[in-house]
Amino acid sequence: MCYLVAKDTEKRGCYALKTTHGERLVNLKRTLDREVGAKGIQLVTISRPTAYGEYAPYTFARDEQEFKTLVRAMRA
Repeated sequence: MCYLVAKDTEKRGCYALKTTHGERLVNLKRTLDREVGAKGIQLVTISRPTAYGEYAPYTFARDEQEFKTLVRAMRA
């Protein structure tokens, strides 16, 4: 288990999606990075939110679709 985190580099807090390592995660991260990476949105994979206070507060998405929607709306 891991978390994919989307962080606006100019704001406090982030969106997070609980997921698992693997090809699906890689594809999701690559797709979103192509869409929002140039807008200053950082996508990182972390092991557990409590270990990464610099991204707090966390807003957890219910599923992958909600995460995509939230990330795409950042800096829209």
